[in-house]
Amino acid sequence: MTELDLASQVVELVRRLGGPSTEAEATVLRSDLALTRFANSFIHQNVAESGVSVRLRLHVDGRTAAGGGSVVTPDGLRALVERTLAAARLCPPDPAWPGLAPSAPTPSTTAFDEATAYADPDERAERVRAFVAAAGGLETAGYCRTAYRSAAFANSTGHSASGRTAEAAMDGIARTGSADGVARLCADRLADLDGAALGARASAKARAAADPVELPPGRYEVVLESAAVADLLQNLSWYGFNGKRYVERQSFAEPGAAQFDPSVTLVDDPLGASGLPFDVEGTPREALTLVDAGTTRGVTHDRRTAAEVGATSTGHATPGAATWGPMPRNLRLSTASDADARAATDAPGAAGTPSGADGLAGAVADGDTAELLAGVRRGLLVSDLWYTRVLDPKTLVVTGLTRNGVWLVEDGVVTRAVRDLRFTESYPRALGPGAVLGLGRHAVRQPDRFDGVWWEAPSLRLASWNFTGGASG
Repeated sequence: MTELDLASQVVELVRRLGGPSTEAEATVLRSDLALTRFANSFIHQNVAESGVSVRLRLHVDGRTAAGGGSVVTPDGLRALVERTLAAARLCPPDPAWPGLAPSAPTPSTTAFDEATAYADPDERAERVRAFVAAAGGLETAGYCRTAYRSAAFANSTGHSASGRTAEAAMDGIARTGSADGVARLCADRLADLDGAALGARASAKARAAADPVELPPGRYEVVLESAAVADLLQNLSWYGFNGKRYVERQSFAEPGAAQFDPSVTLVDDPLGASGLPFDVEGTPREALTLVDAGTTRGVTHDRRTAAEVGATSTGHATPGAATWGPMPRNLRLSTASDADARAATDAPGAAGTPSGADGLAGAVADGDTAELLAGVRRGLLVSDLWYTRVLDPKTLVVTGLTRNGVWLVEDGVVTRAVRDLRFTESYPRALGPGAVLGLGRHAVRQPDRFDGVWWEAPSLRLASWNFTGGASG
C-alpha cells in the first residue's frame, strides 16, 4: 500500500468514526536514514533505520486534536483515529482554527537520485576512507549519511499530494595534538560528496591552526566561512523569520523595512534541494524570498499564524509548529551572481590562495575566502561557530564560541592562529545596512543535524563582530 493510500484510508476512517462534519488531515512519512560514523580514524558505527509514521490532525465540534503513530495495520490506523477523536473531546475550544488547506497543484521537486536513496554502507565507507587518507595521518572523526523520505498527504476536502526526496551529507574533523579543522557538505547526490577533498580541507586547516596566540576582547572585522555563516542562518530562521514569534511580537522582522545590508538576499528554497513539495497541512511549497536586497519582505507561516495576521500560509507547517512555530528550514544567502554560483560551487577541498607565514596557507580553504581576506586591514578569519545561545530573542543577541580554527589577518595576510574566543553579537546588527563588506561568489550547502534541513551560504566579510573574551570566559 502506498503512502497516499494510507493517508486516504485514515481520512476515510475519520469520516466513518467521527461523522461527516469532522475535518481531518493525515500525513504519512516513510523515511530511511543511514549513518556511518568514524572516530580515531576508524569506522566505529554503521546504523540504519527505516520506518513509517502517520500524523493525524482533526477538528470536531469546535475542538482540535492531533495524534500520531507508526502502526499502519488496519487495527493500528483505527486505534489512531479513535484515540485522536477521544483527545478532541477533552481539548478546549479552538476558535482560531484556520480550516483545512484547499485543493491545489503540488509543484515538482528536484531530480530524485535513486543511488543516494538506496546507497549501501560500502558507498558511505568509501567516502570515510578517502577522508581519513587525505588527512595525512591526523586523527579524524565525523560521519557520512544518506537519507530518503517519501511522503503523502490527504484531507477531508479531497486535497492530496505526494513526493519523495533523497539527501547525502558528510561532516568531519581532522585533529592535531592541539588544533582541529573541519569540513562539511550537504548534497542531493552521494556521488557529489568528495571525501578526499573534505579530508584535505579539514587537515590543512587543523595544521594551520597550530600554536595559537591569545587576543584581547573587542570588536574585530571578520571573515566568516560558510560553516560559521550557517549558524547565522539557523538562528535567523528559528527566531527571526518564524511566523509564530512574529505574531507574538518576539521577532525582529519588520516587513518593508531595510533591516539588512543591500548585499543580503535570503531565500527559503525547499524545492531547490532535498525538500518535500508540501508541508504537513498539505500546502504547496515554493521558494520564498524573506529578504530582498536588504529589505525584509516577510516571514514564514502555517495556516494558523497566517490567519492571525491576515496572510496566507507559505507552506511551512511542521509537526510541533504549534509549539515552536513555522520556520524556514532550507535558507539560502544569495549572492549577486547566485544562479551561476550555485551551478559552480567551489569544491570544499579547493585550494585557496597561499597567504601568510609557512604552515598558514591551509587556513584559507578556497579562492572566495582569499578574495574577501585581501581587503581586511586587521581582523579575524573564523571557520566555525558553536554552542550558540540566544540571550534576547527580539534583537537576536547571541552568545557562543568559535571553533575549528581562528586566524589573525593583517593587511590581507593570515599571520597567526588565534585561540578560540567567546562572542556576544546581534545577528541582525552584524548583517545590517553598511555592515556587510563582501560575500563570496560560491555558496556551499551546510548540513543540519536533521535530515531535510540545510543552510546554504558563501563566505561572508563583516565590518564588526563583538568578541567578549577567551573561550573559557
